[in-house]
Amino acid sequence: MSKTVSKLSINQWDEADRPRERLAAHGASALSDAELLAILIGSGSAGESAVDLTRRILNDCRGSLSALGKLSLDRLCEYNGIGPAKAITILAACELGRRRAAEPPTERESLANSQAVFRYFSAQMQDLPTEEVHVLLLNSRLQPIGSKCVSSGGLSQTVVDVRCIMREAIVARATAIVLCHNHPSGNASPSRQDDQLTEHVKQAADLLQIRLADHLIVADRTYYSYADEGRL
Repeated sequence: MSKTVSKLSINQWDEADRPRERLAAHGASALSDAELLAILIGSGSAGESAVDLTRRILNDCRGSLSALGKLSLDRLCEYNGIGPAKAITILAACELGRRRAAEPPTERESLANSQAVFRYFSAQMQDLPTEEVHVLLLNSRLQPIGSKCVSSGGLSQTVVDVRCIMREAIVARATAIVLCHNHPSGNASPSRQDDQLTEHVKQAADLLQIRLADHLIVADRTYYSYADEGRL
């Protein structure tokens, strides 16, 4: 009598092997092509995990995503564990990737002044009930690469690890950064702790040849800029 092996879903894997969790923790760029595809299909077949299945498919395509996108629906469905729904999901993702690559580049707004940075952050920060610290990551033209919340917490202050800020800048290959945090009290005036944070981040950034372009404190519909005040 043959032994039935139940499908092993991603949620049943060891935590270190779960691509969804790894993407959430480290970003999509940390995952292999097979792991990203495994997220799309969700599960493999009896005795074969989703990652092992997608590795096998990619191996047959000689590791080429372009070749993968050229497979027919019927050809994908020949793999045990790939039905029409999963095959359609894979081909749709490949087509989205192709269309993205074909798009003309868009000009990103330069965040070269405090007003532009305030517009970038104000909607998400002005009504927060507790303090949050975000780092804005910029390229050499002071255009945004992205932003990360590096600390959140109390009503009047939050603990910030300067190393976390620098790590985000290094991972993003940012050449400049802007700190931004909110004051739930509505008073935008910097505190002694704000001054110390600015000084420590500037010292660390200078060592890594990353420019600290500004530190904004957002409060209601106003803000305080260290750069505008000549304090950088």
